[in-house]
Amino acid sequence: MGVVMFYHLTRSAPVDTLAVNLPRALDQGWRVLIRGTAAAALDRLDEELWLKGGDAGFIPHGREGGPQDVDQPVLIGQGAGTNGAKVLALVDGAAAEDAEIAAMERVWVLFDGLDEGRLQAARAQWKAMTGAGHAAQYWSEDSGRWEKKAESVAG
Repeated sequence: MGVVMFYHLTRSAPVDTLAVNLPRALDQGWRVLIRGTAAAALDRLDEELWLKGGDAGFIPHGREGGPQDVDQPVLIGQGAGTNGAKVLALVDGAAAEDAEIAAMERVWVLFDGLDEGRLQAARAQWKAMTGAGHAAQYWSEDSGRWEKKAESVAG
């Protein structure tokens, strides 16, 4: 069982945080599933990731539903994923089941800290995940750089 990492976004967009974290996960040999709740938002994220990677930082990824899903290092979709992901990134209020969380090396919960509804939903996810015994970390970028503000060990 890995760690659930909550990213309280106040200065950057999810794609900015993903553009930093995805290469790190891929360097570990982990595949990633990015799960969202709205197809249009995921399409935008897909397009933005192509631009964020740039020439030196290409982030190989694809949208769920294509013929190569199983081969994608980073798969973007709304479903369970078929790429053997060891990292699950939850955006736009997406959720995960307990067993799914336990099977991951990392779960990233990225939420807009300026949206009161998303903030409340993230607090509820924190309580549910830590209550289920998952190790969790809360990261904030309020100071201009990421700082770990809270941690709950697996129990």
